[in-house]
Amino acid sequence: MEYRRLGQSGLKVSVVGLGGNNFGGAADEERSISVIRRALDIGVNTIDTADGYSAGVSEQFVGKAIAGRRQEAIVATKVFGKMGPGPNDQGLSRKHIMDGCEQSLRRLNTDYIDLYQVHRFDPETPLEETLRTLDDLVRSGKVRYIGCSNFAAWQLTRALWISAQHNLAAFVSVQPQYSMVARDVERELLPACTAFGVGIIPYSPLAGGVLTGKYEAGKAPPPDTRAGRNTRMQQQLTPERLGMVDKLNSFARERGYGVTQLAIAWLAAHPEVSTVIAGATRPEQVDDNAKAADVRLTPEDMQAIEGILKG
Repeated sequence: MEYRRLGQSGLKVSVVGLGGNNFGGAADEERSISVIRRALDIGVNTIDTADGYSAGVSEQFVGKAIAGRRQEAIVATKVFGKMGPGPNDQGLSRKHIMDGCEQSLRRLNTDYIDLYQVHRFDPETPLEETLRTLDDLVRSGKVRYIGCSNFAAWQLTRALWISAQHNLAAFVSVQPQYSMVARDVERELLPACTAFGVGIIPYSPLAGGVLTGKYEAGKAPPPDTRAGRNTRMQQQLTPERLGMVDKLNSFARERGYGVTQLAIAWLAAHPEVSTVIAGATRPEQVDDNAKAADVRLTPEDMQAIEGILKG
């Protein structure tokens, strides 16, 4: 496994991480724990979850899985989502962040969070309030590093400016949706991260399964797949997109790996990317995703892939 610095921080994260969105939903407790422990066994040290995943159940399963192995894991979680019926049970106010951190610590059964991320921008709370609160958590030792998720470039830049002006802990990472078929971040967010040394943590690198090669043009999606259960996702399975995936699959197979590894390795080939968050519901999927760390794409490979992506 390859390890990289998270942005400009000194924290080393595995280039392939494990996403916890399935824990408590598509994966029950036993399966979730087996997936997480398999990840740790093969050197995937970065486990990303959130308080809002399955209403906190994902964090609980992560906490059980890392019991006795806390030092092996880089635990990343998030705060923002609605966690109760009250008006202050969501968002990025000082109250909700403080309450949310304590609750996450309890669910994770740990006394510190390696990377605490705000899940999205909160237009109802001043960024100064949010960042001052996060800085207090860092100074208290309950949080080691802070990051953001689903931030636009201007939101990230403004947050970094506020931290610099007031000598507050600053975001070391941003987590956007980013894949071969979702590249909006390349317009503004990626250049901002390059300029300011912020690490990118792409989520949904396989575009919800589109980039796994499991769907074929002209055929109905298998009923046990996400697209088989989700009519909205079926709309993404256009002949053009599936034809592109077929070409990517051929490109990968010619080089001895699969399109899943190619999709993750393509993201990792961007120097701004610190770790790629890939979900799994079975231990063998963890193994499959982790193989991407061994794929080295040359400049010629990247150029050829760009030709396929642009059609």
